[in-house]
Amino acid sequence: MAELTLPNLKVAASQFVRRISGIPIPDLFGSTDGKAVGTYVEQAFNHYLRATYNYIPGNAALGIDFPDLKVDLKVTSIRQPQSSCPFRDASQKVYGLGYNLLVLTYEKIDDGTTRSARLDFRDAIFVSQEKTGDYQTTYGLAGILNRNGNKDDIVAFLEERNLPLDEIGRDLLAERIVQNPPQIGYLTISNALQWRLQYSRIIDIANQRIDLGVENLLG
Repeated sequence: MAELTLPNLKVAASQFVRRISGIPIPDLFGSTDGKAVGTYVEQAFNHYLRATYNYIPGNAALGIDFPDLKVDLKVTSIRQPQSSCPFRDASQKVYGLGYNLLVLTYEKIDDGTTRSARLDFRDAIFVSQEKTGDYQTTYGLAGILNRNGNKDDIVAFLEERNLPLDEIGRDLLAERIVQNPPQIGYLTISNALQWRLQYSRIIDIANQRIDLGVENLLG
């Protein structure tokens, strides 16, 4: 059995969503629980992969779905494309989550005649880890640096953005930003006990094909 690689995962994700789209799923009929849909799709995708590839699946302790590939799978409704992820530290807003994202968006349609649900998948988007920072934060930092801003300007900006940092943390992060400017990220990341990730921008960018770090796997 072949080892699962990143290129293989991308191809498999594209094939999987095409195969599962439109199939009647009685277990999801009438469900309004996005988490239940996500769990169903994640389990079905892993079952699909295990038929062909050898890999170590993720678990709660590892934190992401494909730890060897540094990829986390996110399944979300196209009507409100968002999900949560574990908070590690405030620098994730600046430098990204620390792993890649595979985002599958769907529209769920219930069929009362067959008493089953149908998932029509709209997107399968791969986001490289360098592009998983918060858009407004990284865009603002790029502007400061392009205008020859210094560490004090960055500290003030981080404070204005309410990043969950104390004074020492802001100072250390600002120093790192001056020495290692971050790339522009495309997520919207809301502060919470868990990060709240919103995907509308990456969907637009993937469909416009304007950044190689955000890839529409459905072509």
